[in-house]
Amino acid sequence: MTALTLIRHATILLELAGQTFLVDPMLDDARSHDAVEGTSNPTRWPLVGLPTGAAEVVASATAVLITHTHVDHLDDTAIAFLRDRSVPVFCQPFDVAELTERGLPDVRPVDEVTHWRGVAIRRTGGQHGTGAQADLMGPVSGWLLTHGGQQVYVAGDTVWCDEVAAVLDVNQPQVVVVNAGEARMVTGDPITMGADDVFATCRYPGRRQVIAVHLEALNHCGLTRAELACDAAAAGLEVTIPRDGERVSLFQG
Repeated sequence: MTALTLIRHATILLELAGQTFLVDPMLDDARSHDAVEGTSNPTRWPLVGLPTGAAEVVASATAVLITHTHVDHLDDTAIAFLRDRSVPVFCQPFDVAELTERGLPDVRPVDEVTHWRGVAIRRTGGQHGTGAQADLMGPVSGWLLTHGGQQVYVAGDTVWCDEVAAVLDVNQPQVVVVNAGEARMVTGDPITMGADDVFATCRYPGRRQVIAVHLEALNHCGLTRAELACDAAAAGLEVTIPRDGERVSLFQG
């Protein structure tokens, strides 16, 4: 079975081709971090704990995908567990030095595409915000995984942009995982997808299952699951919005 399990925030376990890909592991305890600098909500994060143990999450992975190295996508707890696992960690070329210095034993940069155990792993682009804000956030990537006729696109920390549209247009993935939550700094536009961005993904020509994650775990992500579900229903659009710990079957029709 091909399936996705949301752990928390952007951390997912993706089962494809008999492998389990761990994406962007944020495994620190709840309230471990001060509020994200430059945001208006002073609450410490993660706002919620893990639905299962961090060791169990890492142990289940046969490979790891890192979209970028912001702490809410790769934290110290994840690094500590991954140092003891001889699993490949696929990443942006710009992040190799940092990941190696942090002690990960098998770091594999992906420029465009690589192949591993029957899965084509393609790195995609994105925009972590708009204009100068996106420049400050640094380079981010997404991942397009292909096995046979199945394609899963994990867009990463990006707003709706030409790079996302290009993947949908050229590759036509059947499953798209988007980081919603509408994360915001004090000034500027959102730096992850809000409802309108999610709906643009749904409405783009073609047929796909859209799964929204990156919700209700960080202090500066204001869009809730309930709000997104309500807005999607009002717009007549179908968006899968899993709870933490929920496993979603993919390619079921």
